[in-house]
Amino acid sequence: MRMMKSLVLGAVMAATAATAKPGLPAEKEINAGLLVVAVADKIRRECDSISARLFTARAYLTDLKDRAAEQGYSEAEIDSYINNDVEKAKMRMKRNAYFKARGASNLDPASLCSLGREEIRKQSQIGLLLKAK
Repeated sequence: MRMMKSLVLGAVMAATAATAKPGLPAEKEINAGLLVVAVADKIRRECDSISARLFTARAYLTDLKDRAAEQGYSEAEIDSYINNDVEKAKMRMKRNAYFKARGASNLDPASLCSLGREEIRKQSQIGLLLKAK
């Protein structure tokens, strides 16, 4: 009987481990979407000639949150991840690397405006969250 309990417990633990979520930091699609938002947000804050498409941005964020929920993350887990200071710092580093790879700098508003206009022109996901004033 004891051996049977051990086998059943082992099978349950193995099944739980197999279905365990990897954690939001490992969710590539969600994090790629959060990077899009971070880039667009920095551009609209630093560039006077570009603003946000607020309803589009809100819908995009809601879609990201819904995708995370569909993958089994609770609202508390999602909010905790988004508001985590360490994760915010990591996202700023990714955002700044994105700028640098495209010849812009988070410290140079003119370069961010140029990048923002290019993203709008290309109608990239970042550009869809922005509009020229």
